[in-house]
Amino acid sequence: MDNYAILLLGSNIDPFVNLKNALELLYCSLSITKTSQIWVTEAVGNAGPDFLNTAVEVKTGLNSIQLKKKILSPIEIGLGRVRTSDKYAPRTIDIDIIIFNSQVVDTNIWEKAFIALPISEIIPDLMNNSTGKTLLETANKLKSSAKAELFKGS
Repeated sequence: MDNYAILLLGSNIDPFVNLKNALELLYCSLSITKTSQIWVTEAVGNAGPDFLNTAVEVKTGLNSIQLKKKILSPIEIGLGRVRTSDKYAPRTIDIDIIIFNSQVVDTNIWEKAFIALPISEIIPDLMNNSTGKTLLETANKLKSSAKAELFKGS
């Protein structure tokens, strides 16, 4: 059975190179069906450098636990991700499952611009049942109060 997941990738240590490498590794392991543009957002919870964030929709036969354990975590480790007690510390790469089979896994999608903006490009009509707003409406509102812009570099 095919499962669909929307993943958020983020990096603020050599971010363009690390995002590119992570995407290449994901392409080798999963069927990527959609990708967002790359967004520049300020670091949250830490005075570190800005993050680059992008989102991808993937199709996989794995469940969410297998996806994290067999694909995502090894990519993070392979690209030098070091986990510390500071969950906001700068990182080479972070790959999170935000939506799995149409179910929101990370409710921060409705509160954080760095999640909402790239994911809203993939699934703009996702509805927040508590507010009645779509993800695109939420992302646009969050963008106006956050330092977030499309990445223009290479």
